[in-house]
Formats: sequence, C-alpha cells, structure tokens
Amino acid sequence: MNPLSRRSFLHRTGMGMGALGLGPLLSQLNAGDRSLNPLAPGKTHFPARAKRVIHIFANGGPSQVDSFDYKPALAKYNGKEMPGESLKTERKTGTLMQSSFEFKQRGQCGIWASDLFPMVADMADDLCIINSMFANVPNHEPSLMLMNTGAERVNLVRPSMGSWITYGLGTENENLPGFVSLCPGGVPIVETQNWRSAFLPGAYQGAHIDTKNTQVAKLIPDIRNPRMTMDLQRRQLDLIQEMNHQDMAANGFDADAEARIHSLELAYKMQMEATDVFNVEREPAHVRELYGDTLHGRQMLIARRLIERGVRFVQVWHGAGQPWDSHNEIAKEHGRLAGEADRPIAALLADLKQRGLLEDTLVIWGGEFGRTPTVELPTPGANDANTKLGRDHNHHGFTMWMAGGGAKGGFQYGKTDEFGFKAVENPVHVHDLHATILHLLGFDHEKLTYRYAGRDFRLTDISGHVVKDLIA
Repeated sequence: MNPLSRRSFLHRTGMGMGALGLGPLLSQLNAGDRSLNPLAPGKTHFPARAKRVIHIFANGGPSQVDSFDYKPALAKYNGKEMPGESLKTERKTGTLMQSSFEFKQRGQCGIWASDLFPMVADMADDLCIINSMFANVPNHEPSLMLMNTGAERVNLVRPSMGSWITYGLGTENENLPGFVSLCPGGVPIVETQNWRSAFLPGAYQGAHIDTKNTQVAKLIPDIRNPRMTMDLQRRQLDLIQEMNHQDMAANGFDADAEARIHSLELAYKMQMEATDVFNVEREPAHVRELYGDTLHGRQMLIARRLIERGVRFVQVWHGAGQPWDSHNEIAKEHGRLAGEADRPIAALLADLKQRGLLEDTLVIWGGEFGRTPTVELPTPGANDANTKLGRDHNHHGFTMWMAGGGAKGGFQYGKTDEFGFKAVENPVHVHDLHATILHLLGFDHEKLTYRYAGRDFRLTDISGHVVKDLIA
C-alpha cells in the first residue's frame, strides 16, 4: 500500500494531453484521492472492528506482578532465592519480593487484579489482559522503539505505530492532525522518534502536545497570528503554496516539501478547531468531575474529545521521563503513579462506553516492558537509602491490556511462570500485538506496506501473527 502523489506521478510520466486520460488509474492508485489530501479516509482490507485507537503509555515499565499478574508464589518464597533457572536481567537482582498490593478477583469474569488500579480493575469485564507479553531487550530506548515503531534500532528511524495507522485509515477531520501525542513536560527519551513518520509522508507524523500546560494558547503555541486576519493569512498561504508547487514541478517531488505544504494547510485549519477541542472547560461539570481536575484527568478527557472529532490515533504518555521505572521503593512509587492514572483511565473507559464509543475505539495500556519479581540490589558504592525495594527491567514477560474496539472483554490471555518472570504459555511478542491491533482496524499487517529504498516496509517488519483469541 503506497499512494503515489499525483504531482509526482505526472512528473515521472511526463506532462501533456495524454495525462488527461489517467483519471481512473489515479483513482485506483490513490484511494480516497490521497494525492490531494493524504489524510483522506482510507480503505481497509476487510471490515474493521475498531475505527480509532487511544494508546495509554505507562512510560518506564510498570510491574506486572504488582498489577494484573497474580503470583501467590511470591508471598510463599518472599525473601528467598528464585528456584530453577537464573534470572537474566539488566542488573544483578536479589531474592524474590512479594507484592505490596492486595490481589482479588474482579468483575463477573473473575479476573485477578491488585488494588494498585482499583477503579480500572473494577472494569475487569471490559478488559482484555495479556499476561504473556515479551520484547527483545531490557533497555528503555530500543524497547520504546520496538513498542512504538516495531523496530528497536534507535539509529534507524522507522514510522511509528500511530503513523502507520493514520497512513492506513486517514482521518475523519481535515482540521486536526490524524495522530496526536499527548506528552506532558516535554518529550520522552528517544524524543520525537516515538511518533515520527520517518519515510512515510510527513502528514502521518504525530503532533506533540505538551499537556502540562492548561491554557489552549500554551498547549498549541502560536496557534493564532495576532497581526493578520484569517483572510490575509489565507492569501499569504496560497502564495507560499503556489511557490512550493512550482518548485516541485521544476525540480521533482520532494517529501519534505510535501510535508511542509501539508503542515501549513493544517496549521491554518486548526486555528478554530484546535481552540475548541483542547478546551476541556467546554465539557459539562459532571464530566470534568468524572475525570478529575488533574493533569492526567485533562489528558484523558482531551483524548476522548480528539477521537470524537475524527482523530485516528491518540497516544497519552504518563510523563516525559520514565516515571514507571521504579528501581527504588516500588510500593511507594507505583502507588503514587497509579494514584495519578487510575481514576482518569477508568473515567475514560466509562465515558467511552456511555457514549457508545468504546465499541469501535480500541484502548491500549502498558509500557515498553515489565519488571522483575526479584528485588533490585543496591549499586556498589551507592547510598543504600536511595537504592532499595525496587524492581529491575524485565522484557521476558509482562502485562498489557486492551479494551473495546473488538477486543475480548473480561478475558485474561497467556501466562508467565509461577513467579511472573517469563512468558511460558501463549507468549505474545510486540510484533504479534501490532499485527492484532492492525487486524482489529481492518488491515492485514503483511499488506499494509510502504515501498522505500527498494523494499516494502511494514509495522511488523518480517514477523508477527494475529492473536485471534484476543478478538471478541
């Protein structure tokens, strides 16, 4: 799947009267006339269960054994060496450490979940929990890249999942980006590579919004031009665009120039629409109270308002650093972080469900990996007070969940070993997760491709299979 720009096509084949008969062919090459609008709604390979995605990213790696992966053996062997195979972790770890959070069965489905996320856990009948996720390495940068782009090489930028999905689906609102990344406090490690479009056209790149700001004017800097009327801006923009088009007609297609053209148009259109969508004060008081007047409450409410207006992919980050990277005092730190996120996430699910949007909106939660069931040992020479009772990175087995959008609710899939370290039953690699997400959106992950540098690239690289058991 690789739409060819109309201008590029005509430039390569030669201008002239013969091009007048190419309309039907160009229509086939550019479903939805993507040559005129790269964000025009696209055609799926088969009927979709989901129309849009909200990806809640618990940046840093939340602990599966403290949240949704119940391991009673940790209490039994607390403070003892883990029997069996030795742990392969990034740092040396010590004995097994039981969870500080109480687990119990939730909902009619009886899924085990801890009181780390009590309000989310109460919605267990809507959750499709994957307990057997695994990735490739225990390092943040490559694991972030794998989860967000399907390729772990930091120095070889690939299109992000949001870009691939926007490339496939387009958008239902021409006045907003098709892909928005809500990340408070700046950008995470590996920075904009997490939402880059890479070699895909620039129109599919994520638009970063720093949700730490509460005023719309600061959320989107320079959204309005105080010295020019809208009409004058339109005339100036038309002149700039005409010069851009003439340049490309003379010198050939330029992907960067094409991206700039689209960005200028989008920025002009956003002046009215964005002012509305990011202003949560326009929501009724009872809705704002449901989410809570906090940073994460505002983020989740903005995410709902964005997908309501046709944005295809919204990624919601829990901070620009690695807040869930609890190497120290995991009970305290995870408790604080979950306290920030639990109510807003539960509110989002409930609100989407009440509005009839959860049925075709896929909500995903998780980090780039999980954490060890063993305690992390103090770093030699470090102050023990600053390095205690935490857990190290663990890519061998961790948990993510999905809700809505055709995912099977009230369902727990796969298992880790009795201590929660390694996926041992129905393991799901990140490529498998991506293949399943694309399937729910109506795409065959092997056919959603883009030709670049002589090769057809895809989100799942050369791997991945759809986990059909996760589909309702």
